[in-house]
Amino acid sequence: MHKRILLIQGHPDAAQGHLCHALAAAYGAGAAKAGHEVRQTQVAALDFPILRSQDEWEHGPLPPGLQQAQEDIRWAQHMVFFFPLWLGDMPALLKGFLEQVARPGFAFPGDRMHPLAKKGLSGRSARVVVTMGMPALLYRWYFRAHSVKSLKRNILGFVGVAPVRDTLIGMVGDPERLALDKWVGALEAMGRSAD
Repeated sequence: MHKRILLIQGHPDAAQGHLCHALAAAYGAGAAKAGHEVRQTQVAALDFPILRSQDEWEHGPLPPGLQQAQEDIRWAQHMVFFFPLWLGDMPALLKGFLEQVARPGFAFPGDRMHPLAKKGLSGRSARVVVTMGMPALLYRWYFRAHSVKSLKRNILGFVGVAPVRDTLIGMVGDPERLALDKWVGALEAMGRSAD
């Protein structure tokens, strides 16, 4: 069965020369070859302010630069997030994007967030692809992949996105240990299966 897939590029540098961009391109190519519909959102190319109050989040207007991104999320059946691990977490620009688009009335029905309320993004699945300089096993087992768990449980799961799988790619600064061809192939295969 073909799916509608949204690739969300969370690398804060809009230049296309980063590993996150190559991985997203591989996933998108695999998905397109398999007949899935693919859209892309480049967070670094969007114009939006950072939220500064709860009132602004609950009642302020969605910035015009994010309306298409919200429509693409609404359209998607499966979302794939790509970002580098920065200071142990997702880059601030991606977090700011998620805060802006996941507002009451969109990610939560009604005008307020409530943990037991109906989830506004139910029926969607996701994959989180994170690159990092440290070994991925070290991040997963010693650091407990805390930021990825937070994204999966406290953001995506909270608004109804499930299941959420992750792919952690370590040692990106060491080309000999990275095995880039292996990862590009793996992401292309994930794209074909919309996983």
